[in-house]
Amino acid sequence: MSNDKEQRHKEAMKKQKAKVDANIAAADEERGVAILLTGNGKGKSSSAFGMVMRALGYDHTVGVVQFIKGAQLSGEELFVKNKCPEVTLYQMGTGFTWNTQDRSGDIAAAEETWAQAEAMLQDERYDLVVLDELTYMIGYKYLDEQKILDAIKNRPREQSVVVTGRGGGSALQELVDTVAEIKDVKHAFRAGVKARKGVDY
Repeated sequence: MSNDKEQRHKEAMKKQKAKVDANIAAADEERGVAILLTGNGKGKSSSAFGMVMRALGYDHTVGVVQFIKGAQLSGEELFVKNKCPEVTLYQMGTGFTWNTQDRSGDIAAAEETWAQAEAMLQDERYDLVVLDELTYMIGYKYLDEQKILDAIKNRPREQSVVVTGRGGGSALQELVDTVAEIKDVKHAFRAGVKARKGVDY
């Protein structure tokens, strides 16, 4: 690398560092955050479970509530169930709504599952609460949207919450601190490749 190129790179990185340092200095509020992982792409739940692992690295107390899951457990769920007994994991257990085709039964299960989630959102012992696939409960109108919004808004100040699932509505997006949309650009499944254990589930 020439001296001129080296100098230009150094100056660019110096400006970048100043910008990063300024942003860090400006973020002076200490509290838990609410995050929505949405979009039609793959990896929303996997990302949330990644945050579970991150929180456990700091010995945080974690609760996970899953609202829609099929009979086949994912690798993340198996790992938490078998290797992380300190994580409180509650699963609705009815499977996917398009499989059950039982609206009243799904609503009853959703309400019972929400009671578990609501209790965690009121418990300051939990540093992180993951509400996996909760957005479907709003979209299908299985649960009262305002009740969900109020519980997230009024949770303990130091508690963080992660909500996953497609959609979720504008009110939820407005309430949370961070919204990340995972976009589906290309997927092997649509090309006829079977879902891979340890990669897709």
